[in-house]
Amino acid sequence: MYEFEFARPASVAEAVKALSEEDAHALGGGQTLIPTLKQRLAMPSTLVSLSGIDEMKGIRSEGGQLVIGGAMTHADVAEGAGAYPALAALAGQIGDPAVRNRGTLGGSIANNDPAACYPAAVLGSGATIVTNAREIAADDYFQSMFTTALEEGEIVTAVKFPQPEVANYQKFLQPASRFALVGVFVARFSDGVRVAVTGASEEGVFRWGAAEAALATDFSADAISGLTVEADGMIGDIHGTKAYRAHLVGVMTKRAVAAAS
Repeated sequence: MYEFEFARPASVAEAVKALSEEDAHALGGGQTLIPTLKQRLAMPSTLVSLSGIDEMKGIRSEGGQLVIGGAMTHADVAEGAGAYPALAALAGQIGDPAVRNRGTLGGSIANNDPAACYPAAVLGSGATIVTNAREIAADDYFQSMFTTALEEGEIVTAVKFPQPEVANYQKFLQPASRFALVGVFVARFSDGVRVAVTGASEEGVFRWGAAEAALATDFSADAISGLTVEADGMIGDIHGTKAYRAHLVGVMTKRAVAAAS
């Protein structure tokens, strides 16, 4: 590590002010940032901790949506999001107990790791990301691998999750990291179905439109038999080839639909 300043603001306004300083960087749960600092891949002059901001905590129902604070840990969501069982179950599968008790919802979707679980839930639910400055629809928020619509100094303060009729998340995990080799979140609403895939694409989380169209007509695993995603653009590494991941997208989608049904 190296020498840096540490700020612990008590409000969103104080955090935004601290982040306006040169080379300041927000710190959520630190599950990605701290290892990055140790490797000197990032060297901010000031870390601005968001963990002590009460405005960014809590889980509540509001207007048919479940609103979860950006500073809530994965363990908090797993325990407190019982009104949305698929989301609570997803949070309970992230990492190990140490990761779940430190990592946060806001930190995860701000980082937008291509194999993270939360982006699939946010995109699959058609959620709204609330920041200190605006609200962003999930379809506009996730832009590419490790890239989002967040501006410099913008903070994820909460996420609003519409609650579907049924939903399920299926994750084929990479055993060492417990990230998703492929993860699929399926949610059926009164006006349609959303299918979001994480861990598979070089561009990060994405919606599988062909599966959504088929499931909107027939919400069953059989409805997507014969559908495939292109292997081009999938991640290929030591854990699985592009073709393997493309195949897993179909397999995990079928499992999610079957479990949701």
